[in-house]
Amino acid sequence: MEIARPQGNPAVNAEVENSKPVSLSGLHKDLPSTLEVRQGKDTGRGLYARDRLVVGSILFATRPHVSVLSTPQLESYCSYCCSAAPSQGLKRCTRCRKIWYCNATCQNADWAEHKHECSALQRWQANAPSPDLSIPSDAIRCLGRILWGIQRTGLDSIWTREFSGMQSHRSSLPPSAFESHTHLAHSVVRYLGISSPAELAPFGLASAGDLVDLISRFTTNTFTLTSPSLTPVGICISPTMALVNHSCEPNVVMVFPHTPNALSSQEPLMHLIVIREISPGDQVFVSYVDTSVPRDLRQKELKETYNFVCHCSLCIRQTEVDPRTAMSCPKSCGGICPLPTEENDVTQCVKCKAVVTSAGAVLDAVRVGNEGLQKAISLQVKDPAKAKQLTSNLIPIITSAGLTPSAHPLLAMTRLHLELLLSAIATSISQDVLDEAIRTSAKYNEGLSNVLPYGHPVRAIAVAELGKLLAVDEPSPRHISSLDESTQFTQPAQSQSTPSGPTRLKLALETLIRAREELNIAFGKGTGGGLAGKEVREGIVRLESEIGQWTRGIRNAIEDARAAGKIAK
Repeated sequence: MEIARPQGNPAVNAEVENSKPVSLSGLHKDLPSTLEVRQGKDTGRGLYARDRLVVGSILFATRPHVSVLSTPQLESYCSYCCSAAPSQGLKRCTRCRKIWYCNATCQNADWAEHKHECSALQRWQANAPSPDLSIPSDAIRCLGRILWGIQRTGLDSIWTREFSGMQSHRSSLPPSAFESHTHLAHSVVRYLGISSPAELAPFGLASAGDLVDLISRFTTNTFTLTSPSLTPVGICISPTMALVNHSCEPNVVMVFPHTPNALSSQEPLMHLIVIREISPGDQVFVSYVDTSVPRDLRQKELKETYNFVCHCSLCIRQTEVDPRTAMSCPKSCGGICPLPTEENDVTQCVKCKAVVTSAGAVLDAVRVGNEGLQKAISLQVKDPAKAKQLTSNLIPIITSAGLTPSAHPLLAMTRLHLELLLSAIATSISQDVLDEAIRTSAKYNEGLSNVLPYGHPVRAIAVAELGKLLAVDEPSPRHISSLDESTQFTQPAQSQSTPSGPTRLKLALETLIRAREELNIAFGKGTGGGLAGKEVREGIVRLESEIGQWTRGIRNAIEDARAAGKIAK
């Protein structure tokens, strides 16, 4: 993982021409012939296309060197294949009693790694000051597996050489990072049960400095491990995926589709999917951060986590207004305005040039929204009811200030509110909560459509989520005969109504069909959209059958009425 450079910039194109192919020396065998690694003077090392790469194609798939689940997910996912718990439940390791597996096959496959981890977990638990701290963090457990992997495969193995070849920013770490790295190093040493520097040698570490360097390499190259629906479930390390550099306007995405027919021994498989067409000679870029947030937040996270300033095409592009920092025209002409800032509170509509006279109120709403968002996030797990009350109160305030659905913090707040509603539906469903979830999901989709490209996995999953909500059986359906509400619903900014009955089913089917098309791009056409695509296809079949039965029932009723002479033929 290295610094991003602007795409389409003549200087960068010249740098690409002057870059040199890098010999892989037998490493990264999962890379296809359509890609090559090149080294540029200023652009650093990166992956480049040899051929034209079309949208939806799978560049390659690889199993991470190491993957670990986050502590809250240990009892819900298999620690080997990272699949969700099967219907019969997971099997727990009888020794450490902290790690769970799908079955004996996954447990046996993981034993080479877990046998060291098992003892370390028991030792950590015995010395934990409280039950809440009886399991080390996912970072500590991941670093433990990396070091045991180095010890098991040897210092000259391909596995170790690939890991050692990853980028490290140790020499340029800011002072603020040293404290966290040092603390993590001490925790890892305690987790491994090491009592003297000499015991670091089998792991290829000659000093404490080498351990800090390893930790820097780890923090710079860690990927989020996700479920097929993009729920974060842990972290992983893949040296081959780490060859892909960053852009806030990526042409590829990294996902875990969990292909329905894949063997558990192959999972979790990381797939690199094309979401924007790539020409021969173009560099392949993935995003390390959430690209739906404004530039300043992206830059802040990139600097703090990866220690570089992004100069990608999106970050350097000069535009009148970014939809991530936009508000509606005060005269409602259909145009948008840049959000006012503390440095510049004078803003006007880019279409009709109407000046925003309530800049102070907008700034207050944005400030309150940002503060409330962070508080609601902190409450999401420990007090979801309070978090939901907070988002319910704040969304109308931010919306009334004029922020567009794609603007921050409204888009993030809408997503959080939707997650809280979905949790509420999972425990107890009512018509009002279901309708609110549908309206919120529609608003979230509207916002995403302005900041993410067609076929982006976040956008594809959001469309699928809306389709599934529309397909849920209504607890108290309101029968609507007109299709007008369906039309209004596709424009949620202008309507707070939700369709009901057959109209809702028809809209659900249309939405799931659209989701299927986007999922095929987002998770790769070769995987059929992965597990998420499989679920959507099954939903489409069910809806088509249900709508067909309803249509046949109406037709039969009409024919019976005609036969009885109750209506004219």
